[in-house]
Amino acid sequence: MNILLASSEAVPFAKTGGLADVSGALPVELTRLGHHASLILPAYRQARDCGLPLDDLGIRFIVPIGSKTMTGQLLRSTIPGAGVPVYLIKQDQYFDRDELYGADGKDYIDNCERFVFFSRAVLETIRLLDLQVDLLHTNDWQTGLIPAYLKIEYRHRPGYQHIATLFTIHNLAFQGRFWHWDMLLTGLDWKYFNWHEMEFHGYLNLLKTGMIFADSVNTVSPQYAVEIQTPLQGCGLEGVLQHRRDVLSGILNGIDVREWNPAADPHLPARYDVDSYARGKAKCKAALQDELGLPREPNVPLIGFVGRLTSQKGMDLILEVLQRWAQTVEAQWVFLGLGQPNYHKALETLAERFPQKVALRLEFSNPLAHRIEAGADLFLMPSRYEPCGLNQFYSLRYGTVPVVRATGGLADSIVGYGEPNADPGQVNGFRFYDYSSLALNETLHQACDAYHKPEIWNPLIVTGMKQDWSWSRSAKQYVELYQTTINRSKH
Repeated sequence: MNILLASSEAVPFAKTGGLADVSGALPVELTRLGHHASLILPAYRQARDCGLPLDDLGIRFIVPIGSKTMTGQLLRSTIPGAGVPVYLIKQDQYFDRDELYGADGKDYIDNCERFVFFSRAVLETIRLLDLQVDLLHTNDWQTGLIPAYLKIEYRHRPGYQHIATLFTIHNLAFQGRFWHWDMLLTGLDWKYFNWHEMEFHGYLNLLKTGMIFADSVNTVSPQYAVEIQTPLQGCGLEGVLQHRRDVLSGILNGIDVREWNPAADPHLPARYDVDSYARGKAKCKAALQDELGLPREPNVPLIGFVGRLTSQKGMDLILEVLQRWAQTVEAQWVFLGLGQPNYHKALETLAERFPQKVALRLEFSNPLAHRIEAGADLFLMPSRYEPCGLNQFYSLRYGTVPVVRATGGLADSIVGYGEPNADPGQVNGFRFYDYSSLALNETLHQACDAYHKPEIWNPLIVTGMKQDWSWSRSAKQYVELYQTTINRSKH
């Protein structure tokens, strides 16, 4: 198959979140499976400064944006070490900016116009480079117009008749909603601005547009695909998703098992694998305690958290539990991340009051994230919702037992100890269901009790370290979905 993946960000060129990891990793694995995969994204300033060569193909093009036309040009690069072609859309008025989507906490006011341009440019690139595309894989609201343009304007043009489209929702909360007059920028007939297609409560909704016009829709875990069809997590679009449930599915993301490999991780003071984890993790734990100013306590459970300090990640529950535990339970806590100022202040207060038990780093540090994954005994993810999650995969690979709320990808990847009907060979962590501090407290007590029982604890570690959460696994599932989508588009 020939697959073109269109994304608003991708590592190593430009990144704000998990979408970039998916977009950078999936084409590489598809190529390893014998398919021809390529990637297209905007030529942001961040992409042009990433240190990789960007070749000007000498191709200029013009696309309509409302009542005007805008010129763009094509650059080409490759994903390092993989040879995957990467095409970048250069238009400095839109993309030569400090950040990708906004500045000073606010979205750019012309975001709709910017990604109308990008969506049209993607389809023009197929013609200009004579790309023989079987499937166009679009991602999140920034590419939601592409399936619509393909069906409305391009379907009968030579080279486009047989292109199938998949639209992947990475986080339903980000929808690309714009005022109704921005419909003029799209150049599409006003008849499409209706509640069945592009309109949402009086607004133009680009995520909904992609969901409606794509041949198939998927999201980043099977459980999240179910959850977003409910009022609780549907963000107002649950009716649309229920309408499209016959073409909706979920595939768990993978991780880069070369970067996240405790046997070869350059950030760790000691390296280890499933056969040597006991000694290796003990050394990593002691070094982490030294680094963060905690006392060396080899027999006290060390609980790690890496991520955004927000209510979505369960920080309200964590603080309720931590305020009691810091005074009554022998356990150490490590936090790494940034987020809401009220959580910063609360954690700073606890770290000052209980320096023997709570360590805090208000920053993003990839090396320290690796050391926490290796040095912690338990990894905490009590998320309110979690489309997929990646840290639970890192934790399993590093022999750190996850404690999660059973939502989204966390429910799909963590099998809880002590749960009825759980396959003993798949049990790899602890999980709870109610979003409450009581449920988190009880599950953490259960996990810390198990920590002191090697006959329970060691099998949890071994099971997690042996499981395959690589992109190779995920890519094979995407290949099956691509073929299903291509077959569906022919009917």
